[in-house]
Amino acid sequence: MASKQPVISDEYAEKITRVEELAYEIRIHEVMTEDVYSLKPDMKMEIALDIFQEQRFSGAPVTQGDELIGILSIEDLIRSLREGNLDAKVSDYMSTTLSTVRMHDPVVEALKTFSRTKYGRLLVTNQEGKLAGIITKGDISNGLLFALQRDYHAEELIRYRASHLFEDIVSGRTSLILRYEIRKGDFIHGGDASSKIKRALLRLGASPQIARRCGIAVYEAEMNLIIHTNHGGTLRVEIEPHKITMEAYDDGPGIEDVEQAMKPGWSTATHEIREMGFGAGMGLVNIKRCVDEMRLISSKERGTNLYMIIYLDNKEVPAEKETGP
Repeated sequence: MASKQPVISDEYAEKITRVEELAYEIRIHEVMTEDVYSLKPDMKMEIALDIFQEQRFSGAPVTQGDELIGILSIEDLIRSLREGNLDAKVSDYMSTTLSTVRMHDPVVEALKTFSRTKYGRLLVTNQEGKLAGIITKGDISNGLLFALQRDYHAEELIRYRASHLFEDIVSGRTSLILRYEIRKGDFIHGGDASSKIKRALLRLGASPQIARRCGIAVYEAEMNLIIHTNHGGTLRVEIEPHKITMEAYDDGPGIEDVEQAMKPGWSTATHEIREMGFGAGMGLVNIKRCVDEMRLISSKERGTNLYMIIYLDNKEVPAEKETGP
């Protein structure tokens, strides 16, 4: 099944900004607020109101011992004021439907959850599911700004790049193959492989735009292996002077409807995975945006193979992107 979308040009690739790329690199714990004031479920709403006014809170988690059980927002306080019920307990007005993200996840996962839920703040948990902090869009903006400033100074000091990929190597066929084994459910290391691949590309002389596109595409493929497979899978990247071929493959459970899987928002992620902030159904869409050619082959018997190609020589870019078998 072929797509009519135009190929990725350098001008289009620049729209995949350094800020967007940093969202895949920076971890939530690097930008979140750690020192979080938590409320108790039996606390009166009147006391919570005083705390919100004094601390200028717009929301606060509710904990019982060390267990996270809810969140109270400024909207909840306003509701209790309108009902003249400030003597009520926090547990009477708090929300127990929690959207959380994990502290070791990339910031992009928090951004996806913000987009999906429309919330102004998200609770951050550690590996044991305990409250570790809180993150807002403002925290992310400040973190990205700091990282951009750090990038600028680092770029002025260090530039370890060649002028062209493999320019000085002469052979019949020159390629470098990178291979990474990805484990199912290994969210702590999610994104490590894509970061290493992007770093290798930059050191081989790839342009920032090419490395950026590869990094995002491989990250989304890596997370699919972590979330949707039975046992994980393999990432394989072959770097040649004229193209970069990326492949992600696993042994199941396969995708029943490949065309449906390419639609934005479609996902087979479990409720638990969605609660963790993953499985928004944008992974394949983001990959398609970043590569020149894409092919997805899947069956219940053989699992899923995802092929992605970025061409380094515009003459070799096909007229249409491949998006299906």
